[in-house]
Amino acid sequence: MTRKPTLLLVCALALAVPLSLLAGRVWIDPFDPQTRNAAVILLQLRLPRAVLALIVGGGLGTAGAAMQGYLRNPLADPGLFGVSSGAALGAVLSFWTGYAASVYLLPVFALIGAGGAMALLALIAGRDGGVALFTLAGLMIASLAGALMSLAISLSPTPFAMSEIVTWLMGALADRSWREVWIAAPLTLAGVAVLALVARSLDALTLGEAAARSLGVEPRRLQALMIVGVGLTVGASVAVAGIIGFVGLIVPHLMRPLTDRRPSSLLLPSALAGALLLLLADVLCRILPLAGGELRLGIALSLIGAPFFLHLLLKMRRGSV
Repeated sequence: MTRKPTLLLVCALALAVPLSLLAGRVWIDPFDPQTRNAAVILLQLRLPRAVLALIVGGGLGTAGAAMQGYLRNPLADPGLFGVSSGAALGAVLSFWTGYAASVYLLPVFALIGAGGAMALLALIAGRDGGVALFTLAGLMIASLAGALMSLAISLSPTPFAMSEIVTWLMGALADRSWREVWIAAPLTLAGVAVLALVARSLDALTLGEAAARSLGVEPRRLQALMIVGVGLTVGASVAVAGIIGFVGLIVPHLMRPLTDRRPSSLLLPSALAGALLLLLADVLCRILPLAGGELRLGIALSLIGAPFFLHLLLKMRRGSV
């Protein structure tokens, strides 16, 4: 049952990638020999941006599907682990200290923040911590990181630093290059591989923690692998693109009715759909005629995701989720 939606998503991506390369404030006509600097625009600006959208979207979609399977909650989102907030806090500190002036130190700070959040989550959840404690620990870390980010913004040394922080937190793929691709790709692929490794354990967990234990699932090992997998994918995303929400929430919901609803069968369609969603959203941000410049990707996805989240809440209230 998973093959048909997977094939359709691959075909959709095959159409969306060329569209993303040609679309923008200035559309490129591939058949017009008079198009100036077309090769430079395609290879150095739009192609790395499209590849980065595929990587980030695929990672967030996979992380969201794994999170919903692990927590057995259709409203779960990768942000619940607090990893994205930790990564964002690291990036904010790089702006606050001035180290963000180095093109490589911003993602390094973000990854350090993600790693710190992962370590703190493992420490608080404890060796025998259940899913409830795990979730509460993630929410606490996210709240703490959010408070520290607000403090850093309010104590910004210059108005320019404050503006840079706020703009970056909105999330975007604009002005990204192959450098960000090489940073995000290995980390995201490693995270997705870890999540694929625990897919069968997530299937067993749908029967309940006690049943999963009887089937040979080690909860502590599963928890550790989930922290690493989600931490790598979400940390890499925030490190190169800022905070981009709702992808991990929306995509698994759209794909679940097209699969047999097992977490293991949902990971690949969610990865492909996440890549497609982020790619199309980025194209939309580029072509919207805004006087102040390009719409930030994080804002666009929040405008899409918030009504969708409300729809899910209403469905849950009626008992149909």
